[in-house]
Amino acid sequence: MNMIYNSQLFCVVEFPPLGEDGTQTTGGFEIMDKQLRREIFLGGKDAEQFRASVARLISSEPTADDIDEFLAGYAGLMTTPLTLH
Repeated sequence: MNMIYNSQLFCVVEFPPLGEDGTQTTGGFEIMDKQLRREIFLGGKDAEQFRASVARLISSEPTADDIDEFLAGYAGLMTTPLTLH
């Protein structure tokens, strides 16, 4: 697990692929909205699409506000409440 983004509003954690015997061969991303206190996990094709979208965003040299705005686009999909483990 690797935290790839952390701001006052969002946190994004990347999970590496589990390997040959795991079911998650493409890895995944957990996007957390700190204000809504909700999160979403993207795996498989969704993770691949997210990775491609992030690569395009990064190529434009975005500000932190630009990245937060991009991540806010996922807020409607975030249904899992954040909890401490």
